[in-house]
Amino acid sequence: MAFSRATALGDRPEDAGLTRDMVGIGMRFAAESNPRASIEETLVHASTLGMEEHDLRVLAVLTTWLGIHHGNVNADRLVRCVSEHASERVRAYWAAVGSWLAKDRRFARLGKLHDGSAIDLLPVGTEFQIGRRGEDERFTGSALRVPAGTLREREGDVLPPEALVNRHAGYRNRVQMGPTWRADVWTVLEEQPNASVAEAARRAGCSFATAWQVAQDFRLLRRAARDSESSAGPSGTPEPPVPGRADPGRRRS
Repeated sequence: MAFSRATALGDRPEDAGLTRDMVGIGMRFAAESNPRASIEETLVHASTLGMEEHDLRVLAVLTTWLGIHHGNVNADRLVRCVSEHASERVRAYWAAVGSWLAKDRRFARLGKLHDGSAIDLLPVGTEFQIGRRGEDERFTGSALRVPAGTLREREGDVLPPEALVNRHAGYRNRVQMGPTWRADVWTVLEEQPNASVAEAARRAGCSFATAWQVAQDFRLLRRAARDSESSAGPSGTPEPPVPGRADPGRRRS
């Protein structure tokens, strides 16, 4: 059977599961952490809570997270997830994020996912609040109209990169390799070393060819590590010469 890449955006978890996922990628909510949460899927599902269910606290923390960690987002995967979302409000949020983070050209494609007039964040009173307090500078002139002060910006609401690399293996691999498909496939193989190439590609959401090359490199390093261990003694140092065999490092008298 031919390889078929799975959709990028999976079903939204139930609320408790989504909260654990958000904590897993570094958002500070009162819940246990799921350190294996998909970063991009979690970001998009969080934006659904904020834009469709008007959970402004989640949207504020999400926006703060993006301001700190956007450099380690797999933009290709994020764009795929957003493009599969049915909500115009959710796509408007991400188009606005693309405008805000315009210096990172990887996010430029987000703006093309919303083709319409600007959307008000608040169901009522947006015009009045903007007239009174002005707009949130992060979203001025974007696809989303946000009154200043509506989305609290507090860095303490999210883990800093130094802490997140110790919690989330996928984030750590992106720091080491860049926010690429390679890093995501590598993370899958670290969790499941014997996974087939097709399974690794499906879980990472990338092409079979990309996963195949990463799998070859991953297994090469595993073989090299095993060979190194087998040539070392119990203490981890190279085995001593076999009795009766000349030591090549000692001259004969």
